[in-house]
Order: sequence, then C-alpha cells, then structure tokens
Amino acid sequence: MAGILYIVPTPIGNLEDMTFRAIQCLKDADLILAEDTRTSGKLLKHFSIETPMRANHMHNEHRITAQFIAQMAAGKTIALISDAGTPAISDPGFLMVREALKENIEVICLPGATALIPALVVSGLPAHNFSFEGFLPPKKGRQSRLQKLALEERTLVFYESPHRIIKTLKDLSEHFGADREASLSREISKKFEETRRGSLHELIASCEAQAPKGELVLCVSGCTGKQN
Repeated sequence: MAGILYIVPTPIGNLEDMTFRAIQCLKDADLILAEDTRTSGKLLKHFSIETPMRANHMHNEHRITAQFIAQMAAGKTIALISDAGTPAISDPGFLMVREALKENIEVICLPGATALIPALVVSGLPAHNFSFEGFLPPKKGRQSRLQKLALEERTLVFYESPHRIIKTLKDLSEHFGADREASLSREISKKFEETRRGSLHELIASCEAQAPKGELVLCVSGCTGKQN
C-alpha cells in the first residue's frame, strides 16, 4: 500500500499554538520534509520529535520531489512542514501535493496556524467573502494586477515585508483611492503582535512615523463602486 503525505501546519509565533495532533503526526512519520532544517530543528527539539528530517524548499523542490514521491509510493509516510504556518500558502508545498495526487497518494492536511485568517478576523473588514492575494508581484505584472484588484469587491488580503510595505501602501492608495479602509497586522501570535487600522492614507502616515517590523499581513476593503 502507498504511504501518506501529511501537510502539517506549525506555529507562526507562539509554540503553544502547535496542536497535539500535529506533534503526534510528526513523531509517527517516517520522514519530515522541512523548508529550513535549522529553523524546524528547534521546533522538533522543543517537542522531543526525533523523526529524520530533510530539506524541501523553493530552490530544490523541482529536483528532489520525485524521489520522495517514490518513497511514499513504496509505503513511506512523509510529513511536510514549512518554517511557519501552513505549507503551500505562500510557502513550498504545492508541487509535492500535486505530484502526490498524480500518483494516487493520499494527501491529508491538518488544520492549524496560518497568518491570514487571524489578520482578516481582527481587521474589522468583511470576512465572509475575501480574496487572498499573497505577495504582489515586485515588478513585472504589478501595475496590471493592481488595476484589476482595484475593482475587486471582496476584502483583499496580502502578505508583505517591512521594507516594501510603504511602497505597497502607496501603490494601493494610487490605484484604490487613499480613503480605502485597511488594516495592517504584524507579528501575529508573537510577543509584539499589533494591528493598525484606518484608511490607506492613515496607514501610510503611521508606517512612515513608525516603521513596522516582523511579518506583515495587510487587509484592504473591497471596492464599493466603479472607480475611474
């Protein structure tokens, strides 16, 4: 019988967010594939998980995926984790899942930590219908993407880095309008967790006055009418 591919979310901040099921799954697996073995090694040590670990990241996944698919086809159980959160959500994982499904290998994703849902919920913006956009293109395709998203009626959720956040806020303000409501969450589940709320114009002023640090999630309200 073929093995199983488990997609295992890991904490994005507080280690207490790790579920009992996730810990047991990592202990029971034959192998753990980690985005960064040094980062994940600390997590495994904390929970006394001694399962062997190999690296699986964006720079090697196309080269090594086939060998792990073969191991699962032969009956091995593999658990896939990223540095934080749920694999395949702006992290490596999609390729492994796709190839496993092609070979009729069972794929099971455990529920668990991800940054976008807490940020959306605390934003105060409509959360019943939203679009997760991940990271905007840094250069090629950025303007056309912003033009398209300007008319999106659903709440938009983006990931962004501290050194690009002001540029992104200004780009959004230019295409969406400075009065569009938004929220910016950082360091979710960590000691210095914070959410700033207001118009895009107000968030720009806030970030210029005090640059945010850490992992950022930006939520922007949807379009309520046709824009020029």
